Amino acid sequence: MRITTALAALALALGCTPAVQAQTGSYPSRPITLVVPAGAGGGTDVVARVLADELGKRLGQAVVVDNKTGASGMLGTQAVARAAPDGYTLLVAYSTPVFYAHHIFAKVPYNIQKDFAFITQLASTSVVMMVNAKVPVHNMQEFMAWAQQNKGKVNYGSYGQGSAGHLMSAYLSESRKLDMTHVAYKSEAPHIQDLAGGVVSWGLGTIAAAQGVLKDNRVRPIAIFGPKRLAELPNVPTMAEQGFADPEFNTVAWFTLLAPAGTPKPILQRLEKEAVEIIHSTPMKARFQVFGLESVPGGAAQFHKDFDAVDPVIQRLVKISGVKAE
Repeated sequence: MRITTALAALALALGCTPAVQAQTGSYPSRPITLVVPAGAGGGTDVVARVLADELGKRLGQAVVVDNKTGASGMLGTQAVARAAPDGYTLLVAYSTPVFYAHHIFAKVPYNIQKDFAFITQLASTSVVMMVNAKVPVHNMQEFMAWAQQNKGKVNYGSYGQGSAGHLMSAYLSESRKLDMTHVAYKSEAPHIQDLAGGVVSWGLGTIAAAQGVLKDNRVRPIAIFGPKRLAELPNVPTMAEQGFADPEFNTVAWFTLLAPAGTPKPILQRLEKEAVEIIHSTPMKARFQVFGLESVPGGAAQFHKDFDAVDPVIQRLVKISGVKAE
């Protein structure tokens, strides 16, 4: 009896009650949901579905993807913040609701560092600057001349108010005094389709979402917003290679895995271990590359380190771009 009492006391001291111990010991005992705060067909959705397949095999349970769009990714993110911290509802998010929202929006319905446990970053990608095929430009020098000639008449799309695509596009417009108009979409897929259809003249997007329209030449890639060229578009130079050396043009889009705060540590450790092994496996790296994605150094500690490092860069990007929203 004394041994049992002592063990219970130790479990409480470690923040793990006997009930939680039983729960974590059998985890997972039912399907897991990956909430994606973006629409189907975009980069985040692709990452989540690839992860779900592999994670399900390793955990021996179904892992399903639930797309919850709205409010620039904050709707789905808030849903996970309010979910039971039991490891059965997780968040696979893109940059906006995790890295950008607290700098852009006056009211964010969660605190990303207090309401979530960081598990790992999954992948990153440089976004591609694309123009509609009818726009007569093939590189940034031609784009700048065309934009100046059509000052005040050019519109561009993004995959959401306050998204990385919106911020970097607005930064280009504001820093070069181009006076271009932003058109926000609810997710990446409709943005890319309208870009291909000529509703907007140009925009930034991921290869994952733009593969089809790139292959049929309805859009033309002219620059990479990121530190290096993409393997899938080896002939498309970076912004820096074309004379745009601003560090803001090197900002990459991140895809991340998080859980509600309070999720038991053993569950977080299990998820971290499995996810990190998945993203660094040779088959997964090959699958990522097809979509212009790159595996990143994984783990919760690295996630926190990268968050702290990129935060001041995003602050500058938001300030200069002038992007603010209610």
